Amino acid sequence: MAYFPNIIFGLVLLTAIFLFRRNILFIKRNILIGQALDRSDRPSERWFNMIRIALGQSKMVTRPIAGILHIIVYIGFIIINIELVEIVLDGLLGTHRLFAPLMGEVYNWLIASFEILAALVLVSVVLFWLRRNALKIKRFWKPEMKGWSKNDADYILYFEIVLMTLFLSMNATDQVLQDLGNPHYTKAGLFPVSQLMTPLFSSLSAATLVIMERTFWWLHITGILIFLNYLYYSKHLHILLAFPNTYFQNLNPKGAFKNNETVTKEVKLMMDPNMDPYATPAEDTVPAKFGASDVTDLNWVQLMNAYTCTECGRCTDECPANQTGRLLSPRKIMMDTRDRLEEVGRNINQNGSFQDDGKQLLDDYITKEELWACTSCNACVETCPIGIDPLSIIMDMRQYLVMEQSAAPSDLNNMMSNIENNGAPWPFNNQDRMLWANEN
Repeated sequence: MAYFPNIIFGLVLLTAIFLFRRNILFIKRNILIGQALDRSDRPSERWFNMIRIALGQSKMVTRPIAGILHIIVYIGFIIINIELVEIVLDGLLGTHRLFAPLMGEVYNWLIASFEILAALVLVSVVLFWLRRNALKIKRFWKPEMKGWSKNDADYILYFEIVLMTLFLSMNATDQVLQDLGNPHYTKAGLFPVSQLMTPLFSSLSAATLVIMERTFWWLHITGILIFLNYLYYSKHLHILLAFPNTYFQNLNPKGAFKNNETVTKEVKLMMDPNMDPYATPAEDTVPAKFGASDVTDLNWVQLMNAYTCTECGRCTDECPANQTGRLLSPRKIMMDTRDRLEEVGRNINQNGSFQDDGKQLLDDYITKEELWACTSCNACVETCPIGIDPLSIIMDMRQYLVMEQSAAPSDLNNMMSNIENNGAPWPFNNQDRMLWANEN
């Protein structure tokens, strides 16, 4: 029976790892529904971007208050969870503060740094909550930020408050037990923050303190494992996906749009006087569909973008169309893409393969009005702190509307007809183009 808690902990840990692996495989499968895209070029530049943007948080500090608070929470999350290694080993082996004898004085200062970071994380999380719910910063209250999208952000903040409080409470009761000379609680660690909480526990008996310390320990580690699996359902999946997302982001100049290869060949064919005017490109170069009407038409990087979106709203905040009251919100584009992708994924889970559900990304999630409101200025792409590209999705869906449905706005259709017939956007015949000069 002495090893019963360790066996229980081992089962809890294995269950959490199994569920996490299953969820990650679901996400990978859903992302790979997208079209193939080669992003293996310029690896050194990609590694530098990932280190600078995802690890170094370089784009977060363009908005100093939110950026600094985020960096504190980020560093706290990474460093405090170093202790997770010790907690897991203690849980499996039945030891307590396993690394203390091995690290000596370094261990004491390490625990002290964990506590200071935990306190800073608590303060930062409270400030984040106040910004969202008391100050009601505008970008957090856009029309798309309702229901689960709004609640999810608050749930994560509450989660972090609880986890940090449990961590400090666990250390506080541990410290009192160390001072009492309890044999299992060897003297180890410095506790600059949790020692402020020890008066709450100093009058309790050793037996009661052991129960409380063990309760805090179990709640803390179980909470971390629950949080790990909650990420699958949350916008905070970016904690994991920000790294591959910044690595695989588009490295071309922000204003450069890709040419459709088939259309380019057609145009060259028509313009080259040495080519047979009746020749057509090889059949295997003609795509089954021009542009995108559903998530299966988008490439896998765009789908990874959708899963990585933090819903911070910086893109929508910078969008000139949104600022002038147009329907477009780049954040909503990414949220809608993820929601549709999740719906397609559930369809595959239920049926083994995708069965037509009569829905698509276009019209059922994203309207034509949203797509045509975009000015293609790239502000959303430039401002995103983790390299997400809503514009590429908008442009691919526009291409579908133009080339598959001939559903461009009338002004744009007129312009394209003029280019086709007259070689210029204006409704003047080539032969008449210079007549204006004779009138002056």
